[in-house]
Amino acid sequence: MRRLVQTALFTALAACCASALAASAEQAPSGRLPGWAVPQSYQLAFKVDPAQADFSGTTTIKVKLEKASDHLWLDGADLKVSKVEITDAAGAVHAGKYVAADAKAGVARVDFGSVLQPQQLSVKFEYTAPLNAQLQGLYKVSAKGKPYAMTQMEPISARFAFPGFDEPGFKTPFDISITAPADETVVANTKQVNERSAGKGWKTVTFARTVPLPTYLVAFAVGPWDVVAGPDISPDAYRAKPLQLRGVAAEGEGHRMQHVLSETPSIIHALENYYGFGYPFDKLDLLAAPDFSAGAMENPGLVTFRDWLLLLDKDSPARNVRGSFNVTAHELAHMWTGDTVTTEWWNDIWLNEAFATWMQQKVTMQVHPEYRADLDRVRGGQRAMGNDSLVSARSVRQPITGNGDITTAFDGITYQKGASVLGMFENYVGEDTFRKGMRAYIQEHKFGNATADDLVDAIATAAGKGTPFKHAFNSFLNQSGVPYVRTKLEYGNGQAMLQLSQDRYLPLGSKGDAQRLWGVPVCVRYGTSASGKDKAPSSKVECKMLDQASGSMALPGAGKPTWVMPNANASGYYRFSLDKPQLTRLTAVVGKLSDAEQLAYADAVSASFRHGDLDAGDVLAAFKPLTASPISDVATAPLGQLAWIAHHVAHTDAQRARVDGWVREAYLPRLQKLGYQRVAGETDTAALLRSTLADALAFDFRVPEVRAALLKQGEAALKRGANGRLDLASANPDLLGTVLGVAVQTHGKSAVDTLIAELPRTSDPALRNGILDGLSGAEDPALAEQVRDFALTDTVKVGEMGRLLMGERDTVAQRDAMWQWFTAHYAQILARTGSFAGGRLPSLAASGGCSATEATRLHAFFDSRVDDAAGIARGLAQTGESIELCAALKQAQDPAAILK
Repeated sequence: MRRLVQTALFTALAACCASALAASAEQAPSGRLPGWAVPQSYQLAFKVDPAQADFSGTTTIKVKLEKASDHLWLDGADLKVSKVEITDAAGAVHAGKYVAADAKAGVARVDFGSVLQPQQLSVKFEYTAPLNAQLQGLYKVSAKGKPYAMTQMEPISARFAFPGFDEPGFKTPFDISITAPADETVVANTKQVNERSAGKGWKTVTFARTVPLPTYLVAFAVGPWDVVAGPDISPDAYRAKPLQLRGVAAEGEGHRMQHVLSETPSIIHALENYYGFGYPFDKLDLLAAPDFSAGAMENPGLVTFRDWLLLLDKDSPARNVRGSFNVTAHELAHMWTGDTVTTEWWNDIWLNEAFATWMQQKVTMQVHPEYRADLDRVRGGQRAMGNDSLVSARSVRQPITGNGDITTAFDGITYQKGASVLGMFENYVGEDTFRKGMRAYIQEHKFGNATADDLVDAIATAAGKGTPFKHAFNSFLNQSGVPYVRTKLEYGNGQAMLQLSQDRYLPLGSKGDAQRLWGVPVCVRYGTSASGKDKAPSSKVECKMLDQASGSMALPGAGKPTWVMPNANASGYYRFSLDKPQLTRLTAVVGKLSDAEQLAYADAVSASFRHGDLDAGDVLAAFKPLTASPISDVATAPLGQLAWIAHHVAHTDAQRARVDGWVREAYLPRLQKLGYQRVAGETDTAALLRSTLADALAFDFRVPEVRAALLKQGEAALKRGANGRLDLASANPDLLGTVLGVAVQTHGKSAVDTLIAELPRTSDPALRNGILDGLSGAEDPALAEQVRDFALTDTVKVGEMGRLLMGERDTVAQRDAMWQWFTAHYAQILARTGSFAGGRLPSLAASGGCSATEATRLHAFFDSRVDDAAGIARGLAQTGESIELCAALKQAQDPAAILK
């Protein structure tokens, strides 16, 4: 009998050990989790005191096990799991084991102890974890010396807060309860349904069950928050009940939420009207975060923002007021595209972000047409084309090979290129048709997941278009790069013909292959002949789908000679080239083009310069007509390229005088007419133009009269009042960072020391931003280093560091000093920001570089460090290539061309 018992025990132990060995031998998944274990719902219970360093949690996940297994894979990072219980379908409880299988990636394994057959399991975890210090997961911040805890789960940071299936394709309901100090306020995605005492000094708050969500949209916050009521959003044709709207801000700041709360109902109504589907969640809170890694986050029911976007008053900078509306519209658009319908996997994150960007522009044009979101769309697409011209650029639908590809997917390619591509194909099929397709897409996939194919199919079906349309759309999603449409005007048999060809736009010095094809909806505006008595020449638009390497387009009624604008309405995501005679003709009539077309013209001039087709003198001549535009976006479009020419091409006094004279003539009278202080009744457009011109003329071109006028305000702001505080309110709020920057450059250490001493005494986010921007202007090497050292102190919030570390770097000496400091402090920078900002580290170290030496040292330092944080590899590739292209362009210049 004893032998039988021993044999049975041995057999059981052997089976257990074999099971454990089998589980441990399986390699941790490096991409998506296996699909044979699928979460069905979560119960999340947290105990959080923001004053403490750690929190505790209990997570219970119902999991559908679809194959026999002795383990399952999920995500968890920095969690100290003390207990795992698995309850099977029969109610039997098994002790499980939690193993951090890949601690760096945040992948964990749960060992069952024996093989379980397919069934529904309940897996319960008890654990503790630190309140994160890098603004991810459940993290800790402070405002006016008081601690707060809040969440930022996107993209893959929910695993720092609770164990789970941290992927967008897994959408389930969540039941959330939070135990917190009794005097703290607790908010979450849904309405509070219960509050009870949880022992001396504690309470437990329970919230309504959510609709199905991915883990990255779970959100809550604990702290002494102000919660202020906004106006209920009235019912409409798509929603039968009023929608509760509230603002949430750090203690003492709630009164500054009224502006954004007053604007929000118009945004919700515009979105409901477009999608034909009412706001899908039970309430809407907007939270101003004291520190935040992103601009904002679309958590359903609890949307979180950088505080300066929501805390507004009459003295707020115009850029903050306009930015507040735009970002709010973007985040609320996500309630439909991203939250109701969620991407299946991160390779399609553009389905969330590009649509929110594109939809925000629509809402802004409807509610605040004076904000000119139509021009924001064009400028955003042009910024994306700058990145997309790199060989190292990612595609909109980028294959995901690891966490680095996920964390770096939130870039201009996803947001602005994606939005521009949507706008281009909306223009091609028509706005009403596109909306019909969007509504069908939302309805078919609501509260579920979707892929790019689902969206393209919906639009194609609405438009009655088939494979060629899908191929054209997908050609912009599945490959990187910018189409370069070359044009040549020919006449024959009384007909004007425009010859077209396409390849990939590559700047001088690029090592890329230009042979690439897209399905490009090319629309061309051209001048027509005058007809009839006293009739002036006008223009027409012709369009063609260019899906081959070359093609042609008839231009009926074209004058001879005529001008051609190869991107009518600036609706296309492509660049174009004109030969010099055609460019001269277009330059002569550029003022008659639409504002958006003038921006497209400006980009074409810059692109031709970087391609090597124009020299600096050609650029100065081609840009000149734009400066007369009454539209600030158009008039200031040349400034960035002019600053590059000033810093990298103009070498002699005569050359610098030519560029400086050009800038003074074009812009100084305009700035002087605006003045340097706000004028009663002026538009925010005037305020923004003043800011743009003052900053460029003071720092990029160092115009003495401008610096002198700004210095007066800076000196006044640096004076202490009777209360010992700086008189920051004496400066124009729109120019605060600029005037303080000029003061720092003029007065040096006394100004730097004064601003460093003031920052910890300042809680207003707009004033803090102004102080940080002023400090970033430090030019003296010792002072610049003092500012950078200050950036690593706790006085500077993690989310504020970039404002100080991206300071002056126009000269080789400044970049060398930054490089030496960065490499010496790399470990400290990585410790504060690396886990969520790895992709930005190479740019932080070396952006602005313009020599082979700078590119070489960048790679020498980072090549062996690409695994230090997710995203470094891609950031290194793009920063290094940008430096090499700058060097190649600089090398190709003939400085004498400036004087022609």
